[in-house]
Amino acid sequence: MALTDEIRQSFKRGSILTKLIYINLGIFLAINILYILYILINPAGISRIELNAYFQTKFLTYLMVPANISKLIIKPWTLFTYMFLHFNFLHILFNLIWLFLFGRIFLKYLNEKQLLSTYILGGLSGAFLFIFFYNVFPGLIPYAEQSEMLGASAGVMAIAMGICFYVPNFAVYVPLIGPVKLKYIAVFFIITDILQIASYNAGGHIAHLGGVIYGYFFVQQYRKGKDLGKGLNSILDSIASLFRIRKKRMKVSYKRSAKDMTDMEYNRSKAQTQEEVDRILDKIAKSGYDSLTKSEKETLFKMSNKS
Repeated sequence: MALTDEIRQSFKRGSILTKLIYINLGIFLAINILYILYILINPAGISRIELNAYFQTKFLTYLMVPANISKLIIKPWTLFTYMFLHFNFLHILFNLIWLFLFGRIFLKYLNEKQLLSTYILGGLSGAFLFIFFYNVFPGLIPYAEQSEMLGASAGVMAIAMGICFYVPNFAVYVPLIGPVKLKYIAVFFIITDILQIASYNAGGHIAHLGGVIYGYFFVQQYRKGKDLGKGLNSILDSIASLFRIRKKRMKVSYKRSAKDMTDMEYNRSKAQTQEEVDRILDKIAKSGYDSLTKSEKETLFKMSNKS
């Protein structure tokens, strides 16, 4: 089996977690291949930093979520596309490692649909908090015009912190430390993100906290019997049903009656039928009636009724 076929089968048969990883990887590869082509067709003398900036301005900006509300109104789809978009290798590497590790724990206690809705709604929560901060707090407002965001971090954080809140005493092995309960991991990441709001990547850490907030409320409501992602899953199921291809299709065949045939067609059909009957009779003469197949017996039975 070819590598592409193996990947296709792995995607088809894999869980939602596997599909999310493949989708993020596929978009990452497509974007970076496009970037390589962009570098090759540009003339020499332009620095890599300038090429990187031009590429983001011309291409990635249509997929990254902006902090500026006026820009967001023009490209609202970025609220969803940004959470599947990565450009830097280390960025996607760490996001997918955390998605894989915490996603596996998540699926031990909750289902695949809940994982998908948590990823998407957590990503949306991160985007909204990012936009809110950059349009409300005076220290960030001056940067709102140029600030844009990409990456799965908010959705991954929603999954990771959601399961940390759901089974806080579940322990995982941390290298050089040993078993650590999820509640302590959650506290560490939350404090780290709060402290790094003052860093150059303020938007990213704010989005992380948006994912944390959704993960917390998802668990709180789920304990009360309410699934915050149920509405989204219903919408996704409806969309999927529109594109689902039926495996079995009804076959319709039309048989022409003798009165619809020309004399030539009728005679040809009669001759072919007679040849088949003669062949069956010869077979009976040589090997006996029991040697006939079910189809041959039915043909002989039909002809005997017509005679």
